[in-house]
Amino acid sequence: MKMKEIKEFETKDLVEKLEHTTEELNKMKFNHHVTPLENPSQIKATRRDIARMKTELRQRELNK
Repeated sequence: MKMKEIKEFETKDLVEKLEHTTEELNKMKFNHHVTPLENPSQIKATRRDIARMKTELRQRELNK
Protein backbone atom coordinates (compact mmCIF):
# COMPACT_ATOMS: atom_id res chain seq x y z
CA MET A 1 0.00 0.00 0.00
CA LYS A 2 1.39 3.38 -1.01
CA MET A 3 1.28 6.58 1.04
CA LYS A 4 -0.91 8.15 -1.64
CA GLU A 5 -3.53 5.44 -1.06
CA ILE A 6 -3.29 5.82 2.72
CA LYS A 7 -3.82 9.58 2.58
CA GLU A 8 -7.10 9.06 0.71
CA PHE A 9 -8.65 7.20 3.67
CA GLU A 10 -10.78 8.99 6.23
CA THR A 11 -9.28 8.88 9.74
CA LYS A 12 -11.96 6.50 11.00
CA ASP A 13 -11.43 4.13 8.07
CA LEU A 14 -7.67 4.32 8.49
CA VAL A 15 -7.92 3.27 12.14
CA GLU A 16 -10.12 0.30 11.17
CA LYS A 17 -7.72 -0.68 8.38
CA LEU A 18 -4.80 -0.45 10.82
CA GLU A 19 -6.52 -2.77 13.29
CA HIS A 20 -7.38 -5.25 10.55
CA THR A 21 -3.84 -5.21 9.14
CA THR A 22 -2.34 -5.69 12.61
CA GLU A 23 -4.54 -8.76 13.17
CA GLU A 24 -3.53 -10.05 9.75
CA LEU A 25 0.16 -9.62 10.62
CA ASN A 26 -0.26 -11.57 13.85
CA LYS A 27 -1.96 -14.41 11.98
CA MET A 28 0.79 -14.46 9.36
CA LYS A 29 3.50 -14.59 12.04
CA PHE A 30 1.76 -17.45 13.83
CA ASN A 31 1.24 -19.39 10.60
CA HIS A 32 4.86 -18.81 9.64
CA HIS A 33 6.05 -20.34 12.91
CA VAL A 34 3.88 -23.42 12.39
CA THR A 35 4.59 -23.90 8.69
CA PRO A 36 6.85 -21.58 6.73
CA LEU A 37 5.05 -19.16 4.45
CA GLU A 38 5.53 -19.47 0.73
CA ASN A 39 6.54 -15.81 0.59
CA PRO A 40 7.94 -14.64 3.96
CA SER A 41 8.57 -11.15 2.61
CA GLN A 42 4.80 -10.59 3.03
CA ILE A 43 5.45 -10.16 6.75
CA LYS A 44 7.97 -7.41 6.05
CA ALA A 45 5.64 -5.65 3.62
CA THR A 46 2.74 -5.81 6.09
CA ARG A 47 4.90 -4.37 8.88
CA ARG A 48 5.85 -1.49 6.59
CA ASP A 49 2.19 -0.86 5.70
CA ILE A 50 1.36 -0.69 9.42
CA ALA A 51 4.19 1.79 9.96
CA ARG A 52 2.93 3.96 7.09
CA MET A 53 -0.58 3.98 8.54
CA LYS A 54 0.66 4.89 12.01
CA THR A 55 2.81 7.67 10.53
CA GLU A 56 -0.16 9.15 8.67
CA LEU A 57 -2.36 8.99 11.78
CA ARG A 58 0.33 10.74 13.81
CA GLN A 59 0.73 13.47 11.19
CA ARG A 60 -3.02 14.07 11.19
CA GLU A 61 -3.00 14.26 14.98
CA LEU A 62 -0.20 16.84 14.97
CA ASN A 63 -1.87 18.95 12.28
CA LYS A 64 -5.05 19.41 14.32
